[in-house]
Amino acid sequence: MVPKFNTYTGEPAGGVVPTAAQMGLEPPRFCAECGRRMVVQVRPDGWWAKCSRHGVLDSDDLDTQR
Repeated sequence: MVPKFNTYTGEPAGGVVPTAAQMGLEPPRFCAECGRRMVVQVRPDGWWAKCSRHGVLDSDDLDTQR
């Protein structure tokens, strides 16, 4: 899946990614598929983000893909 939107700014993909996000210190705030603002919950061990159209993304899921 190629992202259509920047998950940190909500702008079209290919733009500048904030430094904190590059370092892995910031969870995504916008859906990569539709650009909608997501509900984000930060936990001591990670985060989850929910798009009203595309469901939940969890940092634990991303860690298992690495």
